[in-house]
Amino acid sequence: MNPGVYMTGMMTGLSLILAIGAQNAFVLRQGLRGQHVLAVCLACALSDAILIVLGVTSFGRVAVWLPWLSPVMRLAGAAFLIWYGALSMRAALHSDNALVIGNGSSAGLRRTLLACLAITWLNPHVYLDTVVLLGTISTRFAPDTASFAAGAVSGSFLFFFSLGYGAARLRPVFARPSSWRVLEAVVAVVMWTIAAKLILAD
Repeated sequence: MNPGVYMTGMMTGLSLILAIGAQNAFVLRQGLRGQHVLAVCLACALSDAILIVLGVTSFGRVAVWLPWLSPVMRLAGAAFLIWYGALSMRAALHSDNALVIGNGSSAGLRRTLLACLAITWLNPHVYLDTVVLLGTISTRFAPDTASFAAGAVSGSFLFFFSLGYGAARLRPVFARPSSWRVLEAVVAVVMWTIAAKLILAD
């Protein structure tokens, strides 16, 4: 295990997963309601783990067979991150959204898990973040890709369980649109930083 690469994997995974989306909002709402929090966090984290391992192991092998694929995907990933960062910065400057929790009755565990898995596995950004982007970035750390993957998986578990179980403390914070704008601005800077590293990679 390479501690430096492990921490890089964790921070990279956290940076990508911090972007506000349907999955994170779903986990937040479940945490704020106190409904099926363990099951939802576990489903999200395990799904991410499967996709991260798939990306790190499979993308690296494919890159060996097709040497041109890694630089092409690296530049494509950088382009996406620049675009996504621009969307986040736009939201930071103009959005008035706040977290809407809702007052509906509690859904059953099966229904909640199905909704959670659908939001996770039917979201194309999940595949881009985990399989393509993390898979591409991991090739820069060969032969320590296992450490990178372990760090990214750890970051996913850390994020989802912190989000789910820490949500109650965040309720007054994310009821204010200004909090979302600050987070969107941070996400934009992180996305652009990662894009720059991909573009400037040897």
